[in-house]
Amino acid sequence: MITTRNKKFITYVVPTVLGQVSFLLFTVIDGIFVGRGVGTNALGAVNIVMPFVMIVNAIFMLTAIGGVTISAVRFGRGDIKGANQAFMNATFLNMVFAVSLSVIGIFFKAPLCTLFGATNTFHEMSIEYLFWYSIFIIPSAFSSFLQSYCRNDGSPMLVSIATLISTVCNIFLDWLFIFPIRWGLKGAAIATGISQTIALIIVLSHFIQKKGNLRFERIKLQGQLLKKIIVRGMPECIAQFSTPITTILMNRVLVEHLGDTAVNAYSIISYVASFSMGIFYGTSEGLQPLFGQSYGAKNEKDLKYYFRRGMLVNVIGGTFINLLLLFVAKPICFMFGTTEETLNFTLTAMPKYAWGFVIFSMNVMISSYLYSTKRSTQATVISFLRSFFINSVMILLLPIMFGNGVIWLSFGIYEGIVLIIATILLKRSERNGIIYH
Repeated sequence: MITTRNKKFITYVVPTVLGQVSFLLFTVIDGIFVGRGVGTNALGAVNIVMPFVMIVNAIFMLTAIGGVTISAVRFGRGDIKGANQAFMNATFLNMVFAVSLSVIGIFFKAPLCTLFGATNTFHEMSIEYLFWYSIFIIPSAFSSFLQSYCRNDGSPMLVSIATLISTVCNIFLDWLFIFPIRWGLKGAAIATGISQTIALIIVLSHFIQKKGNLRFERIKLQGQLLKKIIVRGMPECIAQFSTPITTILMNRVLVEHLGDTAVNAYSIISYVASFSMGIFYGTSEGLQPLFGQSYGAKNEKDLKYYFRRGMLVNVIGGTFINLLLLFVAKPICFMFGTTEETLNFTLTAMPKYAWGFVIFSMNVMISSYLYSTKRSTQATVISFLRSFFINSVMILLLPIMFGNGVIWLSFGIYEGIVLIIATILLKRSERNGIIYH
């Protein structure tokens, strides 16, 4: 028999996981078409630009998660008007960030690619991809932003439909622009931008048709509320910085110690990693409104239930992916059209990297649980350590101390250190029970 809690879990988590996986297919499909239609070096060029893409996504998490967290708690209290105020103030912040980042990407593309470590092999292709990606930042930003609110406003299935349709469009447009039209990396970036715009149009229907409680209305900016949105969204924003910072450092360390072939191999591993992490982020994002609503209603039993169930799903997912990669790593490399040298490099490195997925999955869930229940300080500490400090130290120092082979193990090692700290902070914050504010 399916209980009410199980039904809610399935209703929110399953569509969100499917939506995240579909969304992350954008990058994987881009990689496959780019690798086969443009070349292996083009994969490396896209990987060079990925830190900027991830930084953009991280900043939009600040507004999306910050506002959604506040709205979810207010929904739990029955404060619909307050939830809508958070929505509109977050919408304003999202627009400011989207316009700013689009301008930066369009007009400062060359120095950005140099900053991210593009060598002569990758520089021109990286500039081309970054420019066309930046053209579509605004619709992409609002697609992701409104999907978070649509999910919290009772329509998680619509979000899944939007991401599924946009993924299918992306597959077709990637093929069209890269092969028949032969636009190269430009085509891959435009295909993703158009597909994201289609997802935005679909999700907008929820708000235009007033299917939920949230409404577009005249924005009444509130300084205190804007500050609260930033504080609540900061842990997830910082957490999202982990991937671009890690990618920048890994690219630089790999070029220095192992050469351009290692960068190409890492680009394939990054595609696999981003797709795999979609499951973990999907579970945590799907549970976020349930955490917030349970916290707002002061329902500790539901909070604990959803947290335990989320941890279980993520750990099982991480373990399954590791086992699956033992059998499909080689076919995955072939899908990207890799050279023999890159293939051998990737097959050796991937198992050393992928074991960290299990530990990463637990860190993501703990962080989501903390920031959704107004423990932003603990969540921010965890996110800062794994995004800026511990990852940087491990990536830079481990090769010096133990040789080049340990580079690929650094991901799991720093995630393991963070998990120990996260567990301690979680236990300490609940030693006297959950405190409601």
